[in-house]
Amino acid sequence: MVSGIKTSSEMMSSFGTGPVAQFLRLIRFSHTIFALPFALAALIVAANGWPSWRVLLLVIICMVFARTAAMLFNRLVDWSLDQRNPRTASRHLLVSKLSAVILLLVSSAGFLLAASAINRLTCILAPVALALIFFYSVTKRFTSATHFFLGLALAIAPIGAWIAQKGTIDLAPVVLAAGVICWVAGFDLIYATQDYDFDRREGIRSLVVKLGITRSLRVAQLLHLLTFVALIAFGFVAKLGPLYYWSLPLIAAALFYEHKTEKRNLAGINRAFFQSNAFVSAVFLVAVCVDRLL
Repeated sequence: MVSGIKTSSEMMSSFGTGPVAQFLRLIRFSHTIFALPFALAALIVAANGWPSWRVLLLVIICMVFARTAAMLFNRLVDWSLDQRNPRTASRHLLVSKLSAVILLLVSSAGFLLAASAINRLTCILAPVALALIFFYSVTKRFTSATHFFLGLALAIAPIGAWIAQKGTIDLAPVVLAAGVICWVAGFDLIYATQDYDFDRREGIRSLVVKLGITRSLRVAQLLHLLTFVALIAFGFVAKLGPLYYWSLPLIAAALFYEHKTEKRNLAGINRAFFQSNAFVSAVFLVAVCVDRLL
């Protein structure tokens, strides 16, 4: 067993006793911080300042419901697979499968209703967005590019937020979405190294299985370099000021830190994964807010 991996009994002892706490652990609710700041930043740039409270609230509701639905769909698709993986063996003990199905239906309906309440284009595109974020969960069965589909699922957030404000799509959110795809695919490659042996044994497709750990980590470095380029391009296209560009070295430092810790044990990878990526998204949002709101 990989150093740092808890047994099922050890993990269960660390779970909260309340059903809400267990549900939030199941969907990794804390990881909402990765995509939400990019959606809020795109919304603020599209509004050229503070958006209306109605649009802001509906965008946040859409984000929470969409991510919840995506995670529940992923858990259901991988239900039996997760039970065989030492790293995820206790997930199915958090909630029953029936409860997960019901919550998936509720969260999907909540997303579609909230998106329909924003404007005509968000109403039309909401089912497409939901299909795309669900699609990621099945890609590991037939393509090694699954990491990029995860990136696409998160990249929908800034594009959707932009449409929510303007009712149209422009170049700026597309550039930002490209950066998000590279960012997410890069850190997912690092994260996937934990499951290298298991994925090979189970026939799960990923670039880590196809390329090996060393080459995959090099690809992750390239992707994060492209992320940095995309963030610079977004600032140019969105006409952001010097305060935004001064934040970029902090983002570069966080990405560098993530790659410096990529060879640690599981606990170290998880810590670097959350801290670095939360820092990247938070700094990006703060920089945009400072530029557009002050």
